[in-house]
Amino acid sequence: MRAIDDIITDFELLDDWEDRYRYVIELGRELPELPADAMNDATKVPGCVSQVWLTSQTQAGAPPRLTFSGQSDAHIVRGLVAIALAFYSGRTAPDILEADAEALFERLGLRENLTPQRSNGLRSMVARIRNDARAALETA
Repeated sequence: MRAIDDIITDFELLDDWEDRYRYVIELGRELPELPADAMNDATKVPGCVSQVWLTSQTQAGAPPRLTFSGQSDAHIVRGLVAIALAFYSGRTAPDILEADAEALFERLGLRENLTPQRSNGLRSMVARIRNDARAALETA
């Protein structure tokens, strides 16, 4: 998986939104597959038009650190999952809760270039990630 700084740099080099969409699809293709048993009702993200599944693993510590995996059945959405995971995965729970995903999506131009349904799905993914971070803090 690519680092979020590399993704930001790559987006800045692409002027045309058609090229950016192709890049998002490419990011999705690079996303590791989730095992079939990880794609279930418990990991499914509600609020997404496409099917999206997110899993989290928490590393004990003070504060706990979370690693995320994800999958979607739609090419562009799978790329959006890859961007969200690059932004959040590997961070501590407090860092996740403080991180401004909306600012990142604005910087990448995703908000104004995605359909409202995809934007809502992206917000649902972020909400799920933040909920997992809150849960990790509560059980730490």
